[in-house]
Amino acid sequence: MNVSPRTLLVRGMLAGLLAGVAAFLVAYLLGESKVDAAIAIEEAAAAGHDHGEEAPVSRALQATAGLGTGVLLYGVALGGIAALVYCYALGRIGRFGPLATAALVTAALFVTVTLVPFFKYPANPPAVGDPETAGRRTALYLLMIALSALLAAGALILGRRLAPKLGNWNASIVAGAAFVLVIGVSYAVLPGIKEVPADFPAALIWDFRLASLAIQTALWTTFGLAFGYLAERALAPASTPKEAVQPTS
Repeated sequence: MNVSPRTLLVRGMLAGLLAGVAAFLVAYLLGESKVDAAIAIEEAAAAGHDHGEEAPVSRALQATAGLGTGVLLYGVALGGIAALVYCYALGRIGRFGPLATAALVTAALFVTVTLVPFFKYPANPPAVGDPETAGRRTALYLLMIALSALLAAGALILGRRLAPKLGNWNASIVAGAAFVLVIGVSYAVLPGIKEVPADFPAALIWDFRLASLAIQTALWTTFGLAFGYLAERALAPASTPKEAVQPTS
């Protein structure tokens, strides 16, 4: 059954919207309390200094409508990108059906876009980090994402070229090991960021990072399940009903 990339793109964005809803719920339930705690620490530290102007957007609005809008847009964007990757991967990574291909693509993107950058540059709550280095930190994080994506693409190409000689399984292991090795070298070469104040509660940082990882896990898991279902519905050939058997006289 021939399906246009546009159809899969629309379904990917719809799955991304559903994933954004799931991520918003996890962020609101698990993450916002950590953000509030970090803001309280920041305000307490600044109590003896200038009290700057009041924020133009209330904290309650930031934690609800603002958070929801940002996460939903993020989910739709990632869903569209993942759908395009899926269009390329379908039929090129082995004899996998639409659902299995969606699971593999989602897992690969979760590792590439989320886990690899996270372990090098984990998320920090408010009050952690120098505002003057925000641009540099953002650039390094985006660089890590881009590098991870390029290395993942290189590992995929390597695996496909080695498959005729080593077999699919052994070629996949070699390509995966090469990816891990080069990522480890990248971790060592790229500069680290150590701006956590010495008196900042370590437990709060740990809880915030776990919540951040849980949000991303909810996002990608929901997307993989939703998109896999939608893609399979679009790509699986419709079953044709059997012709009615006419009774013989």
